[in-house]
Amino acid sequence: QAGHKVTPLRPSLIPLVCKEKICRDMMGLSLKNVVLKVVDTRSGKEVFSELGEMLFTHFGVSGPLILSASSFYSKNLSKRKGGDEVKLFLDLKPALTPEQLDKRLLRDFEEAKNKQFKNALDHLFPAKLIPVMIELSDISPEKKVNEISREERKAFGSLIKELPMTVTGTRSFAEAIITQGGISVKDINPSTMESKRVRHLYFAGEVLDLDAMTGGFNLQIAWSTGHLAGDSIQ
Repeated sequence: QAGHKVTPLRPSLIPLVCKEKICRDMMGLSLKNVVLKVVDTRSGKEVFSELGEMLFTHFGVSGPLILSASSFYSKNLSKRKGGDEVKLFLDLKPALTPEQLDKRLLRDFEEAKNKQFKNALDHLFPAKLIPVMIELSDISPEKKVNEISREERKAFGSLIKELPMTVTGTRSFAEAIITQGGISVKDINPSTMESKRVRHLYFAGEVLDLDAMTGGFNLQIAWSTGHLAGDSIQ
């Protein structure tokens, strides 16, 4: 009403909803020191990659790593509809190269060569993750480890390095830590936080089109702009 440009509003720093039922199967499982990649499969572009901690939920994924990823998803990919256009790839063993992981699998499989596949993964994954990895591997859970082919082992290693999930959206604004979008900063004097369009009208904090990753940066935006606006009001 005062003539300012308001950029589109989107929830951010927010849990992501995924299509696959494996998230529900692993609900409550928290993973530490994993690497998450967000890929726009339409362009093939990787828009986010980071090491951190995450949590599986009944609707998808959450936790610090996911909240950070959601900032990039909301800003760049949230308008996508249908198809497998936005993928998450989870590296469960980021400390190991594919070659090192294959050697690890060879060693573990050698130690458990007479066991069934379903009983040979205790040292690799948490209990809730094992049935999911077996299901996605296409290796029969009853198969003896010494009968697993080189090709099956290599494919299993690739799955460990890139566990795929498909993002279908975010949770609602009610679960968002911040809102992306708002009053365009082009309409604001950065020295005073006063509107360039209406004298004696000041803006601060989340009402502005400013946002950042987790880590206190959004709080700093609020404090800094609020302090400057307060000092500038006459």
